[in-house]
Amino acid sequence: MVNKTNLLLLLLSLFLTLNLSSAQLRRNFYAGSCPNVEQIVRNAVQKKVQQTFTTIPATLRLYFHDCFVNGCDASVLIASTDNNKAEKDHEENLSLAGDGFDTVIKAKEALDAVPNCRNKVSCADILTIATRDVVNLAGGPKYDVELGRLDGLSSTAASVGGKLPHPTDDVNKLTSLFAKNGLSLNDMIALSGAHTLGFAHCTKVFDRIYTFNKTTKVDPTVNKDYVTELKASCPQNIDPRVAINMDPTTPRQFDNVYYKNLQQGKGLFTSDQVLFEDRRSKPTVDLWASNGQLFNQAFINSMIKLGRVGVKTGSNGNIRRDCGAFN
Repeated sequence: MVNKTNLLLLLLSLFLTLNLSSAQLRRNFYAGSCPNVEQIVRNAVQKKVQQTFTTIPATLRLYFHDCFVNGCDASVLIASTDNNKAEKDHEENLSLAGDGFDTVIKAKEALDAVPNCRNKVSCADILTIATRDVVNLAGGPKYDVELGRLDGLSSTAASVGGKLPHPTDDVNKLTSLFAKNGLSLNDMIALSGAHTLGFAHCTKVFDRIYTFNKTTKVDPTVNKDYVTELKASCPQNIDPRVAINMDPTTPRQFDNVYYKNLQQGKGLFTSDQVLFEDRRSKPTVDLWASNGQLFNQAFINSMIKLGRVGVKTGSNGNIRRDCGAFN
């Protein structure tokens, strides 16, 4: 009986720990300190998007990479110092486009220009709002964001390894990675839909079109016409910095065409195409390919869940004066 009681107490404390951080998040968190926070950030994001479309996929990808490594705490924004190699300088984060970081910097500057908002809004919340806005500005749904995160107090390159999905991952690996963040199979399929925007370096698909395995050089799940397109865009001797669109059909539009592409064998990464090939995820791919509204709602739900991952509270975080430095 004692053991059962101890086990129940342990489970209860674990439950409370997991839910305490997300419990402090709420939509009107800054109502008393910076009531116009969302409009100020949106204006800054809109200006940045007008300067370069890359702002949209860069900000969205930055958010995922932040949340998947020790939670949504803006630790990916921290610059390395002589004494510390930060998250952003880990090999898997070197391809994060600078426009994503700049979006947060510009929004922070806009907030700091308003006296009652100066140093009142966390960089983690700025990134969360900006991510919602870029989705909407690309034609995606507009949704309410939960706010009240603090900025993390730690950022190390060593903490990144094994936390982020890879282009070669199968459904088992993807499901496991997402589950570690409290995200389901459905969340994984929905959040993969962010690949409706953005681009990837050619070298990330070489294994699918040139060196698949000993039997065949080309991944048989890739549409033959798409292979021809990819080889034309990505010859083997290409500059490794050259990038191609993730979605070959509507690359600048947030929509459900990503899933339609998968049905046609036009997923860019193995980790995209396996969602259609695997019987566990295929029905959901087919459903969202046929119904954009259902996908949009699923994406909103999963983004809100993602935003609750690893939220810092109390003495575990603060509000940075400079999003790129601990202060």
